[in-house]
Amino acid sequence: MAAVDIRDNLLGISWVDSSWIPILNNGSVLDYFSERSNPFYDRTCNNEVVKMQRMTLDHLNQMVGVEYILLHAQEPILFIIRKQQRQSPTQVIPLADYYIIAGVIYQAPDLGSVINSRVLTAVHGIQSAFEEAMSYCRYHPSKGYWWHFKDQEEREKAKPKAKKKEEPSSIFQRQRVDALLLDLRQKFPPRFVQQKPGEKPIPEKLEVIHCKEMTIGLVLFFHWSNGAILKIACFLFTTVTCFLIVNCSKQEKGLYIANKM
Repeated sequence: MAAVDIRDNLLGISWVDSSWIPILNNGSVLDYFSERSNPFYDRTCNNEVVKMQRMTLDHLNQMVGVEYILLHAQEPILFIIRKQQRQSPTQVIPLADYYIIAGVIYQAPDLGSVINSRVLTAVHGIQSAFEEAMSYCRYHPSKGYWWHFKDQEEREKAKPKAKKKEEPSSIFQRQRVDALLLDLRQKFPPRFVQQKPGEKPIPEKLEVIHCKEMTIGLVLFFHWSNGAILKIACFLFTTVTCFLIVNCSKQEKGLYIANKM
């Protein structure tokens, strides 16, 4: 595998020489930047020529080529150095900017690099979200698509199941049941058939015939009632009916008929 040159990716590195930090100022910052171990410094620049010939930096305006200048300074914490291509004494082309914060040198990213980094970060986040969402998606021909979350299933298993308590009936419900039973008793009163002379005695076992109107009334009553009322109604209705049938069988020896269809 070929080695990657450190100069190919200068945006991810920094450089510092702690011996220069106490003496950094406007006059010494370019000398600090031109250190040989600094990976951001180009040895073929005009600054290196001026330094070797021991000339002042004012001679850079008369030269053509790559040069470094101090663009902005905020002593002692911040310095901005620009790398530019000089084509004439009045015309230059900016190439890169470097900022020095507390003696540490960084290369400032260009606009294209910033946009590229932000777009890649956003695309990676969106792709990760879609991949995670697809891992919870399930499909079956009979059911179609649905979501299956493992964490939600584990939480539901961990939760203790609360037992549903049956609420006791209220006074209104009990009185309402009594009123309905009384109303049914008045609509369908019991009828007693007297035994005629010469007929066979009526057997002890009674035959009860339910009419259509009474059946519809009971169905509507059970439909309107909730669970507690239904239990109370069934108990009371059964008790009253058995009581009437027993009395008819013992006293009158007749047939209890609710109504004929």
